[in-house]
Amino acid sequence: MSTFDPAEFLPDDLLERIRERAPIHDRENTFPAQDLDELRAAGYLSILVPTARGGAGLGLAEAAILQQRLAGAAPATALAVNMHLVWTGVAKVFSDRGVPGLEFVQDGAVAGEVFAFGISEGGNDLVLFGSDTAAVPDGDDGYAFTGTKIFTSLAPVWTRLGLHGLDTTSPDAPQLVFAFIERTDAVTTSDDWDTLGMRGTQSRTTRLNGAVADAAHVVRRIAPGPSPDPIVFGIFSVFEILLASVYTGIARRALELAVTTAQKRHSKKTGLAYSQDPDIRWRIADMAIAYDALPPQIAALARDVDERVDHGARWFPQLSGVKHRAITMAKHVVDEAMLVAGGGSYFSANELSRLYRDVLAGAFHPSDPESAHSTAASAWLGPLES
Repeated sequence: MSTFDPAEFLPDDLLERIRERAPIHDRENTFPAQDLDELRAAGYLSILVPTARGGAGLGLAEAAILQQRLAGAAPATALAVNMHLVWTGVAKVFSDRGVPGLEFVQDGAVAGEVFAFGISEGGNDLVLFGSDTAAVPDGDDGYAFTGTKIFTSLAPVWTRLGLHGLDTTSPDAPQLVFAFIERTDAVTTSDDWDTLGMRGTQSRTTRLNGAVADAAHVVRRIAPGPSPDPIVFGIFSVFEILLASVYTGIARRALELAVTTAQKRHSKKTGLAYSQDPDIRWRIADMAIAYDALPPQIAALARDVDERVDHGARWFPQLSGVKHRAITMAKHVVDEAMLVAGGGSYFSANELSRLYRDVLAGAFHPSDPESAHSTAASAWLGPLES
């Protein structure tokens, strides 16, 4: 959109209210329900839904900018909302490419439903390409899911959980089944989210005991393993780009705080502001150089998804690479910001202290460093010899 204005979708006053609540949710280990309510009222949950279905009609490129902006105010809120936006983004990937099946996600988002992301499983390094959750046919073209999902952000509030499981009993088994379930008695959410950072996401463990997805909400059945199927590309592309956006937003905020601190602090030795100290200036310049590389990379990849550019097999190293670079950059920038700010940043009440803890979560999201490097190595060197 040529006239896209981020403040239209995330006004400054809304961001300031969200920013004010962020340390409270971090300290009290609570979900930012008021943030979600205000974002829902502002239409934020449907930014990726086409205008023809009642949404804002934004592209992934615009959503990435907005998520950077939201993360600068409250990283945990942005990361939690990210998981809902992943599913609306996948629905956009489907509709843009003429693939049916996720219209109910778009309509639900417009109606105020909250979609959570139920893919991660403890010890499952196959991630999208396999599952330890059993998906058993129910005889009516639906499936009953039994298993345990971890890192289920939005745990206290989701209305539908998008997930996958493995069908090992059908004639064409094994098949990975991607579907959506509602919150019923067959779903148990543990109150176990007590972490170092990103506490407001409330990404609790979810246990499924025969949770049923009816036929209308079974989206895809595909063979396990890497696949060009739209469900795999949709999830991988939207997840990696929006995740990179959140951590890039954290880096931007840390850089802003470092600049503000350097301008306010004065040296007892020289009487000058720290912004005039050559070492501090070099450190902030180093932060800025690292940060400046990421927004255009994210924008370019997001635009390519929106415009249906065909990168073929190069898509996966590019997507995992931008996520990895964003996490590495953000951790570096926050580390440097702590040094610029000095000992005061070590106190829990300091915003940089919270950003320091929040940014560490990036290492635990797919693609992890090992996967990103393996993907890049295969792209440039070919697969490992058997």
